Amino acid sequence: MATILHIEDDPQSRLLVRKLLQHAGHEVLEAVSGVEGTRVATHARPDLVLLDINVPDLDGYEVAMLLRERLPEVPIVAVTAEGDRATALGLGCSGFIAKPIEVRTFVATVESFLGSRVAAPAPTVEAGSEAVLRAQGARVAARLEAKVHELSDAHERLVEADRLRREFYRNVSHELATPLTPMVGYLGMLQGGELGPLTEAQRKALRSVDAALGRLRGTIDSLLDVTQLETGKLRFTFAAYDLGAVVRRALAGRAASASARGVSFVTALPEAAIECRGDADRIGRAVAHVLDNAVKFGPSGGVVGVEVRFSVTHAELLVADGGEGVAHPWLARIFEPFVQIDGSPTRRHGGAGVGLAVVRGVAEAHGGGVVAETGSRMLVAGRQHPGLLVRMQLARRPEEP
Repeated sequence: MATILHIEDDPQSRLLVRKLLQHAGHEVLEAVSGVEGTRVATHARPDLVLLDINVPDLDGYEVAMLLRERLPEVPIVAVTAEGDRATALGLGCSGFIAKPIEVRTFVATVESFLGSRVAAPAPTVEAGSEAVLRAQGARVAARLEAKVHELSDAHERLVEADRLRREFYRNVSHELATPLTPMVGYLGMLQGGELGPLTEAQRKALRSVDAALGRLRGTIDSLLDVTQLETGKLRFTFAAYDLGAVVRRALAGRAASASARGVSFVTALPEAAIECRGDADRIGRAVAHVLDNAVKFGPSGGVVGVEVRFSVTHAELLVADGGEGVAHPWLARIFEPFVQIDGSPTRRHGGAGVGLAVVRGVAEAHGGGVVAETGSRMLVAGRQHPGLLVRMQLARRPEEP
C-alpha cells in the first residue's frame, strides 16, 4: 500500500480519484490548493504526488518546482486538462496524465510511477543550464509561497478584524439604544407637563435636550442599520408607496437644519404620484441621509437642488449641492461604512460616516444603486451645482430582498 497525495481543487475529481485509489488499497491524502499541497507533502512525505496544474494560489508548475527541490525522490505526476506535458516534465514531473482520466487504466498508470525516480540529465552544458534554471525557479517559487502565506494570514486577520468591528458597533448601538428609551419617555412627560408645571427657561432647556437626543437617536439608528446591512440582517417591509411623497416628507424634516445654515432647496418633483413598491420608511431615511449630506457639506447660505426622475421601470433621486465636492479617488469610497474624508477629531463636520453607506444598502435592496460625481454639468432642478451630485436609483417594482 502506498501513500498518495492528490492536489486538486475540484471536489468531484478528488472524489473519483479517492475511490479508485482506496479501492486498490492505497492511502489517499488530499489538498485543495498549491500552498496546502506543498505543506502536506513536506510534512507527510508521500510515496507519490498527483498534481493538478490549475490549482489556486501556487499553480501546479510552481508546486512541482518546490516539491522537486524538497522531495527529490518522490515521483510527481501531473493530472490535468489544461497543463502542458513538456513544461510539466521539464519542471520535474515524472509523468503526465491527461483529463478526463481513463477509469479502467488509471490505477495501473499511477502504480507504474510508484518507486520511479526522476532521471538525472546527462552532464552536458544544456543539462547544467537546465539545472541552474530549475534551481532558480524553485527559489522564486519558494519566495512566492512565503508571500502567499503572509497574504493569507493577513487576509484572515482582516476578515476577523472586520467581523469584530461589526459586532462592536452592533453591541455599542444596542447598549446606547437601551437607556435612550426611558430618556426619551421621561423627556416627553416633562415637556407635556405631566410631571409638573415648567418655566419658559426650563422649556427652552428641554427643547435643547430634545434636539440633542434626536441627533443621538439618529446616529444610533444609522449604526444599527449599517451593521445589519453588512451582515444581511436588516429587514425590509415592502408595500406600495409614492416616491414623490417620501421625498417631500424628507425635505420637510430637513427644513430646520437647512434654515440654521441659511441653505435653501430648489426642487423639481412630479405633481402626480410616482407609484412604486418597497420599504417607504427605509427609503425615506435614505433620502434624509442624502439631503443631510448636502446641507452639511454645502456652503452656508447655499442652494441644494433636488429632483426626481422616473421611467416605467425605475425612479431616480438627484441631490446636488454647491460645496467643494469630493476628489475623484474618494467618490466610490464615500459609500463605504465609516469612511470619512476628514476623520480627525478636529474635522469641520460631525457624523459617524455611515449615512451614505445606508443609502447604498437601501438602494441596492430595492434593485438600484447610488453613484456620486463632483462638478457635474447636469442640470438638477433647472440649474447647475458645482459641488457633489448624488444619484440614487430605485427599481419601481423590485424583487423583495
